[in-house]
Amino acid sequence: MILIGLTGGIGCGKSEVSRLFADRGAIIVDADLIVRELQQPGGEIFNKIVEMFGPSVVAEDGSLNRGAVANEVFKDKEVLKKLNELIHPVVRRVMNERVKSYSDTSKIVVLDIPLLVENPREGLDGVVVVDLDPEIAVARIVDQRKMNIDDARARVANQSSREQRKAIANFLIDNSGDRKALDLQVDAAWSWITALK
Repeated sequence: MILIGLTGGIGCGKSEVSRLFADRGAIIVDADLIVRELQQPGGEIFNKIVEMFGPSVVAEDGSLNRGAVANEVFKDKEVLKKLNELIHPVVRRVMNERVKSYSDTSKIVVLDIPLLVENPREGLDGVVVVDLDPEIAVARIVDQRKMNIDDARARVANQSSREQRKAIANFLIDNSGDRKALDLQVDAAWSWITALK
């Protein structure tokens, strides 16, 4: 198994890079998807989050209102820290279980982790960082997710810096161009990854 960490700031196009890696045969272990699974009613961390924030974060259909949680945590760094302390150990355990199931194979496993700088991983064969100017990222978030520009800027500001992400990169993908340019860069990253065998 080759184990690769994939990270990048919000709005950088990391999810698209993850999809392009999957198209090339990678097994994707996505931290955000695992969080969503665990936040389903009855999921391991659903009740803990409701205990932490109260019933205001439960939607009418009984699911977690992720927007309401986001509104709480992005106002207060201490609350965000407490939420991360609640979520990250559980997500790490589930990710480790999924990775372990491929450990005796020749698969390329990509850990899609938005907060890789904040939560370093042991045992990675390399780190791919999707890089984008933060102002372009903000514009994309506003355009694609219909988010308020101030909220988008606050989310970018709450993450590790562009420089911090670049510092952990073994391979940097610049996503400031179009889809074709991105595809070519993913090809180059894939060639680099497969050469690690």
